[in-house]
Amino acid sequence: MTRSPAPRDDRCPSEDLSEFVYLDHAATTPLCPEAAAAIRTGLLLFGNPSSRHSVGQASHEALAGAREQVAALLGCPPAEVVFTGGGSEAISLALRGTFAPLRWRGHLVTTAIEHSAVLESAAALRRRGVDVTVVAPEPSGHVDPARVAAAIRPDTTLVSVMHANNETGAVQPVREITELAHAAGALMHVDAVQTAGKLPIDTLRADMVSISAHKFGGPKGVGALRLAAHHRVEPLVCGGGQEDGRRAGTENLPGVLGMAAAAAAAAPRLHDTAYREQRWELRLRLLRHLSSLDGVHVNATDPVMAETISVSFAGVRGDTVADVLDMHGVCVSTGSACHAGQDSPSHVLTAMGVGDDRARATLRFSFGPATTAADIDTAARATVAAVNQLRRVSGQGALLTAQPAGSAGAH
Repeated sequence: MTRSPAPRDDRCPSEDLSEFVYLDHAATTPLCPEAAAAIRTGLLLFGNPSSRHSVGQASHEALAGAREQVAALLGCPPAEVVFTGGGSEAISLALRGTFAPLRWRGHLVTTAIEHSAVLESAAALRRRGVDVTVVAPEPSGHVDPARVAAAIRPDTTLVSVMHANNETGAVQPVREITELAHAAGALMHVDAVQTAGKLPIDTLRADMVSISAHKFGGPKGVGALRLAAHHRVEPLVCGGGQEDGRRAGTENLPGVLGMAAAAAAAAPRLHDTAYREQRWELRLRLLRHLSSLDGVHVNATDPVMAETISVSFAGVRGDTVADVLDMHGVCVSTGSACHAGQDSPSHVLTAMGVGDDRARATLRFSFGPATTAADIDTAARATVAAVNQLRRVSGQGALLTAQPAGSAGAH
């Protein structure tokens, strides 16, 4: 596939994605049609949802309906849904909002593979006086519940573990860890930003669950925190009494309606066996293509999300391969979009014990509901060609051919 021409000045680049093979859904997803329609409705509902008059009450009713749809995704009563400005704010509200009323006392347990929104919040809490324990993962990319149990102490206030890793797709044993936390009298937060709309999250029994709309077909700049009724947090944003006093500021009605519509659109897929099997077939298809290369390593073992695949290619730089693919209209990433442009290796892969060279040789492929077998074939052929070309230029090709083939194992 040749690189698509630059968009005309009068055309939105996302107007026609058919010119691209987009396999970076873990970074952000295209806006689904249902969300786009809901956003347009929200833009016309100009009344303040807090106003008593009829114009304001129309917005209030729309907000209430959206809260019900998001609550259905989270599996909680609508009153436990707090709308935020995105996943990072929801995470910060969960962590900082829990320890602020305690005057920054207590103990937090988290893991070394968390998103930077968790790790940076944990670092900020530590600077204020909170004791923080960071649990290392296994080489498979998973956190051993026994390690979490060993880290929990009598004064542990909160345990925070992601549902699935945003770089490797490794699904964490959050249900077992939640049981351990609750048995010890601690609260549990689950970062479900990567799994909302892709895996069922309505059965999570955590006290707090954070999500972000743009990861499942909704707009950017809006998210939510499921906040159990028995737990109160100190708000990050102070002012009015919106969101039951948990997050001040007039609600972003167009964004919230877009998120709710995306949640409703994703709901039927969550328990659709045929759809889930198709996702696994696409994963296997990609890995079969890539297995034609020597020196290939998949960076996480089961259980993983079908949609997210982290693969290392010995002898090349992942960012260079990504740039070559972009020239041919294939959009992938090297890892978390939050660290794009940084030369340091992935903190997730480093925590798993992956060496710097292999970590820097990594690509992340992540696909969505509209991804087809043809997309996978195009992306895989382009990747194989790019890796072979770059290896020839660097003189690595002959060396790798003489080595045992790496593992491109799959589900």
